[in-house]
Amino acid sequence: MAERLTRDFFNQPTLNVAQNLLGKIMVFGGAAGVITETEAYIGKDDPACHASRGITKRNAVMFGPPGFSYVYFIYGMYYCLNFVTEEEGTPGAVLLRGMMLIEPSPLHLNGPGKICRHLGITRDHNGIDITEHNSFYVKDSPFTPPFEATPRVGITKGQDKMWRFVVKNI
Repeated sequence: MAERLTRDFFNQPTLNVAQNLLGKIMVFGGAAGVITETEAYIGKDDPACHASRGITKRNAVMFGPPGFSYVYFIYGMYYCLNFVTEEEGTPGAVLLRGMMLIEPSPLHLNGPGKICRHLGITRDHNGIDITEHNSFYVKDSPFTPPFEATPRVGITKGQDKMWRFVVKNI
């Protein structure tokens, strides 16, 4: 059985975590899927990062320990799931943008809103320690897929950063 990812996995530079999450398996309730697309958001020097202007009630989990979920609501209709990275006090997170669902049945979820809507992830799932939770976690996989780096999607600032990572040939 594949090992659950530990806090040490998430306590790395955000770009490393974003790339290394590709091919890993996220478990949420009775569902499981292979992560196929991520985006990195890194602290105060990244204008597209929610933490770029400092700590707020909304983004406080990003400043906490790594390995926690960060879920936010956008456009009045979509939830987005992130995993907190970096050491405590250094805000960073990886947005999950794509997943190939393998349980309960195969389905390609291409987009952060689709992932959350299909799995039922809401703000109620914000701030969960995914390194300890029984039904919400990420586990290792022997699959190390080839991927490409591209600009991030749906942002107006920080578009020059090639911090979106997509598994090739999905």
